[in-house]
Amino acid sequence: MWILLTLLFVSDCGVAPLNTKIVGGVNATAGTWLWQVSVHLNGSHKCGGTLISDQWVLTAAHCIITNIVTEWTLYFGRVTQNGTNPNEVSRTVSQVIVHPNFNKMFNNDIALMRLSSPVSFTDYIRPICLAENSSQFYTSTSCWATGWGRLGADQPNTAYTFLQEVQIPVVGNKQCSCDYVPVKGVNITNNMICAGQQNKGTCQGDSGGPLQCKQGSVWIQAGITSFGVPCAQAGFPEVYARVSQFQTWIINHVDGANVNFVTYTSNGTDQDSSFVCRITASEIVGTAAPTHNNTTNTSSASINAPDFAFIFILPTMFAQQMFTL
Repeated sequence: MWILLTLLFVSDCGVAPLNTKIVGGVNATAGTWLWQVSVHLNGSHKCGGTLISDQWVLTAAHCIITNIVTEWTLYFGRVTQNGTNPNEVSRTVSQVIVHPNFNKMFNNDIALMRLSSPVSFTDYIRPICLAENSSQFYTSTSCWATGWGRLGADQPNTAYTFLQEVQIPVVGNKQCSCDYVPVKGVNITNNMICAGQQNKGTCQGDSGGPLQCKQGSVWIQAGITSFGVPCAQAGFPEVYARVSQFQTWIINHVDGANVNFVTYTSNGTDQDSSFVCRITASEIVGTAAPTHNNTTNTSSASINAPDFAFIFILPTMFAQQMFTL
């Protein structure tokens, strides 16, 4: 019954009346991404998120480094982190729910945050539609990533002033798994979706924000920014939690809220179904241990959950990093 109801209310989500012109890799304007949330921890931008109803926000599990609700503040209708946001409202948080099967390898990287009181929808604040569990996002599907993350791996690890938007292609899971073969311990699962290209993608500070794709006049959230090799490196698309995989989990935890799921259908043939990986497991390079708080544990090579976890890939000629976004 709830599937039918979500279809009846689809007009309430994913429509941005003021989103009439978009250029990739530039500052977003007010009213463009109405569901984008700035998730603040103790007064500073920590992660992105998306408004999915008048009282629930979707974000990444690895962003939730504390369950103390008084330490979180969420901002809606925000465009700039420094300056005036005339269309902005804020809310504190009354509940945080992290997926129980979230693990150190970033599988099930999804969480919900309940607002202390509902927000009213305006031309600048509105929920996004979520990808229904039968949705298909073929390789090269054009989507958009948004967030306040840093603009490159060589940039300061602080929130960028203006909300950024960039158009990027989906990369199929077979190809993405092949791309990440050189990174020991990374497993691209069905709960993930990949997107990005060289010099276009997400970076630290964008975690929890949306990968969104437009179908007709409706924007549908395909992914939640999770992890990657910093940042927008050739051959390493960013990895997102695949929203469609968590439809039942979300519905079971939003306490009857009107969260809308829409089926996204790609056109043509999925190129990923015939993709053949030319890299073998024997080509995996070694990894050093993650670094936390300037302390290195050399006994482990796995990825760890905190937002500043790092894995160092050590090929013969250069060093590569991978971290949560």
